Amino acid sequence: MNWSAISYLSSSPSSIIAPPIPCKNHIVSAQLLSVKFSLSGTTMMFKYLAVTLFLSATQAFSTVTKTDMPSYLSKVPEGPPDAILGIAEAFKSCTDERKVNVCVGAYRDSAGKPWILPSVRKAEERLVADPTVNKEYAPIDGDAKYVELALGFAYGAQADMTKVAGVQTLSGTGACRIGGHFLSKFVPKPEGLDKVPIYIPNPTWGNHIAIFNNCGMDVRRYRYYNTKTNRLDYDGLIEDLKEAPEGSVILLHACAHNPTGCDPTMEQWKDISDLIKSKKHHCFFDSAYQGFASGDAEADASALRLFVSEGHNVVLAQSFAKNFGLYGERTGTLSVVCNSPEERSAVMSQLKIIIRPMYSSPPIHGSSIVKTVLTDDELTAEYYDNCKEMAVRINSMRVKLVEVLKQVGSEHDWSHVTEQIGMFAYTGMNSDMCDELTSKYSIFLTRDGRISLAGLNDVNIEYVAKAIHDVTAGKSITSS
Repeated sequence: MNWSAISYLSSSPSSIIAPPIPCKNHIVSAQLLSVKFSLSGTTMMFKYLAVTLFLSATQAFSTVTKTDMPSYLSKVPEGPPDAILGIAEAFKSCTDERKVNVCVGAYRDSAGKPWILPSVRKAEERLVADPTVNKEYAPIDGDAKYVELALGFAYGAQADMTKVAGVQTLSGTGACRIGGHFLSKFVPKPEGLDKVPIYIPNPTWGNHIAIFNNCGMDVRRYRYYNTKTNRLDYDGLIEDLKEAPEGSVILLHACAHNPTGCDPTMEQWKDISDLIKSKKHHCFFDSAYQGFASGDAEADASALRLFVSEGHNVVLAQSFAKNFGLYGERTGTLSVVCNSPEERSAVMSQLKIIIRPMYSSPPIHGSSIVKTVLTDDELTAEYYDNCKEMAVRINSMRVKLVEVLKQVGSEHDWSHVTEQIGMFAYTGMNSDMCDELTSKYSIFLTRDGRISLAGLNDVNIEYVAKAIHDVTAGKSITSS
């Protein structure tokens, strides 16, 4: 039989349309097709009913879409919405024209719009126009040149990178996840404990808790913010780190602490460094706001660089979401300061072992943008100006909010807000006040009283200030 001669001639005059065939509430239209093939030199014509495939597909579809079989899926409980992203969704669905979003930590310009940094836009245009750019997989540890530039941005141009193990990550969240996995696996457990304890500040970025729990670490808290004074609880911080079991992991925010905006002074950082060394603790820095906090990337790296100079084997989670505006590009690094090139090599091998089954290799677009900016002197200079512009606008909203609160009649002391730094103002408002802001004024914020200053502008700041005054008047914004 010469099968090469087989053809489906649906338009052949000899084809006829069969009646519709019912099949489990579906109707299948079958067609008789002419099939011509050669056998022993004789041409024969057969009528072939092309219905089997249709019936099989329809039955499979019906089985998938309609089944009475018991399933484990029926026992999957509904999970709670994310504390921050859930509020953002509520804002989107709100129809009140007065609504204001001061919840999500993403920069907005003076018109309340997302802002792509001009230096980032130019770098992206260059990438698009470059015919040599491709979409090949990155290595497991990412783009080596990007990682080198990113770590130089964090640790300083003069840092000895031969002892720093660094990998590209899915922004700061991915960096924390990989770092937590690494520490959980290799840090010796303090005597009597079955998990490595990690102490995180109270309060902290909410995702820290879930990340490190999922890494198999014992998540504990150390005091950080004094609600009686609306200031850093330095004494409580020191006391809790002293009481932590020797060899614990201590999570530190490199700058612009989220959510409080309260950072230790450099003198206090030095004392914290000395204490961590004396207790043989391990320090894990989370750096999400370098350059974005003060407008000076070098100044914002001071605490991190102090700890490195003091001899700590720092673990650093670094994100370019805020300071480069690359929120959706998921661009970051995870690095470990080692004692020798040999240690670095071993650590790199283990980080790659962690990454490979998790997501195999990182995305390349955001890292290519950062690399393009930081390898071009002109773009680098423009980037620093862009970053400073964001920091200046946010700080101006910080100052103006306090000024307008006074103008509309608030008698509270809001000086703690102007003393804070970074994207957020930790106001001291309690959950009831926050709920009233949302229900009465359609101002959406987290229930801990944190306000994203990037969501304020000259158009809405008076409305927000009046609303805050209304819900706080005659009530305390400090705890007793």
